Amino acid sequence: MPTLLQLDTFNSDSGNLTVFEKVMPGTIKRVFYIYGASEMSRGGHRHHTAWNALICLHGSCHIYNNDGILEEHYTLNSPTTCLILEPKDWHVMDSFSEDAILLVLSNEYYDRADYIDEPYLMHKQELSV
Repeated sequence: MPTLLQLDTFNSDSGNLTVFEKVMPGTIKRVFYIYGASEMSRGGHRHHTAWNALICLHGSCHIYNNDGILEEHYTLNSPTTCLILEPKDWHVMDSFSEDAILLVLSNEYYDRADYIDEPYLMHKQELSV
C-alpha cells in the first residue's frame, strides 16, 4: 500500500528547505523527473523489487494505484508531499498540469526485467442467494 507523507520542511526568510531522508528502504540509486506530459499518462506498471518515491516539485498530477487489494487515487501538488510506492503497487501517473515536474527517486537501477506491466485482475465478489 502506498504511503503519503509530509517531508520535513524548514522555512526561513532566506527560503525553504525540504529534506528527503529515511523515508524508503535502501539507497537511492536512480533519480529521474517527468515534465511536459500534460495530456499523457505514464507508468502503468509495478515492480518485482524497486521502491519509488514520487514528489511533484511544481504543478500537480494524479496517481492511480492498485496493490491487488485496494484501488486508490492521489493528487500530488506540493514539493513537501511524497508518495512512497512499494514494489507491489501498480500505478499510473496522469492529469499533469502544464507546469508539472514530477521527481521520482528509486532504490534500484533501471532494469526492464523488474517491471510488471500487467495490471492486477480485480474480481467482483459473487453474491450467493
